[in-house]
Amino acid sequence: MFGSVLDAEHLFGRMKLVTRTRVRRRRLTVTVSLSLVAAAWAGPAVRALGSPEAPARVSRVSYVVREGDTLWTISRELAPQSDPRPVVDLISAMNGVDADRQVTGQTIEISAT
Repeated sequence: MFGSVLDAEHLFGRMKLVTRTRVRRRRLTVTVSLSLVAAAWAGPAVRALGSPEAPARVSRVSYVVREGDTLWTISRELAPQSDPRPVVDLISAMNGVDADRQVTGQTIEISAT
């Protein structure tokens, strides 16, 4: 009886080791993965079904070019605390003008959001 092949110690010694910790980690990994996928899908759906946002109001400023004005000086007048380069680029792109070619009396449109 004690020399039998079906001894209880031999049976448990050959079983694949599956601990509770490993099972819990798998369950946690699956739960977290599914939560992330659900959040990724729910975000755009909630935004699409939510209330429509009011359109942003854009204020426009008209500036009449005076003698000796450049886009740089105009941008320094309009935004004295900020860097004038982005404002110069915006004015140039909106009006299709070069930085060094303004005509006295020309009206330039500038949008400020």
